[in-house]
Amino acid sequence: MSVKIEMEQRLTAAFAPQRLEIVNESHKHAGHAGDDGTGESHFHILIRSDRLAPLSRVARHRAVHTALGDLNTRVHAIALDLG
Repeated sequence: MSVKIEMEQRLTAAFAPQRLEIVNESHKHAGHAGDDGTGESHFHILIRSDRLAPLSRVARHRAVHTALGDLNTRVHAIALDLG
């Protein structure tokens, strides 16, 4: 299963988002630090969820990283847009 699909499944289960966009940006970082050659090293996540809305910015980030679990260590970079 791809990292993107795993992210989608975990974030959907944790937050039932109204909007979820996960963009694999690994191609932009080819040859840079953190590029492990898998094509799944850099992601941008946009998520909007009523479950995240009442949390502070820091708490939202922590909640998303907690939901992603071990994917945090399998991916070099995750950019979050948690609005």
